[in-house]
Amino acid sequence: MIAYAFYETDTRIMQYATALTERGDTVDVLALRMEGQPAFEVLDGVNVYRIQTRRVTEKGHLSYLVKILRFLVLSGLIVTKRHLSARYDVIHVHSVPDFLVFAALLPKLMGARVILDIHDILPEFYASKFGVGRDSLVFKALLLTERVSIAFSDHAILPNHLWEERVVARSVKPEKCTIFINYPDPRMFAPRPKDMTADKFVILYPGSLNQHQGVDIAIRAFALVTGQMPGAEFHIYGDGPQKPALIDLGKELGLTHQLIFHGTVPTAEVAAVMAQADLAVVPKRASSEFGNEAASTKIMEFMSLGVPLIVSRTKVDQFYHDDSRVRFFESENVAELAAAMLELWRNPALRRELVAGATDYVEQNSWKQKKFEYLQLVDNLHQRLPHPKTKAAENSARATNEANATEVVQSRSH
Repeated sequence: MIAYAFYETDTRIMQYATALTERGDTVDVLALRMEGQPAFEVLDGVNVYRIQTRRVTEKGHLSYLVKILRFLVLSGLIVTKRHLSARYDVIHVHSVPDFLVFAALLPKLMGARVILDIHDILPEFYASKFGVGRDSLVFKALLLTERVSIAFSDHAILPNHLWEERVVARSVKPEKCTIFINYPDPRMFAPRPKDMTADKFVILYPGSLNQHQGVDIAIRAFALVTGQMPGAEFHIYGDGPQKPALIDLGKELGLTHQLIFHGTVPTAEVAAVMAQADLAVVPKRASSEFGNEAASTKIMEFMSLGVPLIVSRTKVDQFYHDDSRVRFFESENVAELAAAMLELWRNPALRRELVAGATDYVEQNSWKQKKFEYLQLVDNLHQRLPHPKTKAAENSARATNEANATEVVQSRSH
C-alpha cells in the first residue's frame, strides 16, 4: 500500500492492511513519518515503511505540491525496487493525491494490479484547501488528473455515494468502482467504561484543522455558552493550517482555561480519548463544496464508542443520518450550535436517546461485515480463489447480512 498519510492515524488504511494480514497475506505500507518515529516498524503484522517526514502546516500551493512530488518519487523508487525482489500481486494506492497511483507504474507494467482508493476527491479538496475556483486552470487540470489516474488503475474505491455519483459522471464507469464507507475499526472503536468526573463535561473535536471543518464555528459557539455550563471544557485534537488562528481565536474569546488544544495522536490513543468525551461536535461548513459532501469518519467512530454527537447539517451527513442518532444544527450558525451544546449538556436523557439510535445504526453498518467485500475485490483483481479463511468468514458474514437485510436497507434509506 502507498499512502501520503500517517499510517497510525488513518483507520481506513489500517483496516485494509490488517484484514489482509489476518488471513495470511504479506502487506507492506509506504507512508509518512511523524517526528521521532522509526523509519520501519511492524504493526499487527503489517510492514510499515515511513519514507518521508511531514508536518501538516502547508498554506501555499507550492510547498504542498513539492512535498507530494517528493513522496511520489520516493515511493515509486521503493515500490519498484521491492517489486523486483518480491513481486507484488496488488498495489493499493491511497489518494490524495490521485496521481500518486503512478508510483506503481513499473510494477503495473510487470503484471501487478493497481487499486486507486480515493479518500477525498482531489479537485474539490484542493479548491477547498486553497480557495481555487471551479473555472480555474488548476481545477480543470485536477479533473484531468483524476480521469487519467483512474484510467491507469485497475479499480477505484470511493468513500460515499454522493462522490460515486459525481466521479462516475465525469471520470469512471460504474463497474470499475466500489464504495467503501469509512467504517470504524471495531477493535478500537467499541463501547468502554467512562472515567466519571462529576465536575467536568468534555466536548471533543478530533481531526484535521482546515477551514472547511468549521472548528472556528464550534469555538465561537462554545464561547457563547461556556458561562452557563459549569465544568465544561472543549478539547481539540489534531493539526493543520488553521491551528494557529484557532488558538488565537480562543484567546481572543477569553477561553484561556476551557479550550484545550492537543496534537495529533495515533488512532488507538485518540479512540481512548474519544471514548471519555461527554459530547462530540462535527461542525463542517456546508458552504464548502468539499465539506458539504465529504463524509466524516469521526461520526461513526463516536457512534461506535457511545458518545452523543452534534453534527452540521451537510448534504452527505443528512444522506446517511437522521435526528434519531445525531443532533443536527444549521451549518455555520453559531447561535444554533451554541443552543445545541447547552441543550445536550442539560439533557442527559436526550444524550442517551441519541446514543441508542447511533448504536443500532453502527451494529448494522460495520467494517466487520464489509471487510470481506474488500478481500473479495483483491482476490478478483488477482484472479485467484479466495483464501480458505476469507471464504469461511465470508459465508458467516453473508448469513448474518441476510438475517439483517431488512434492517440494513431501512437504516441506509434515512
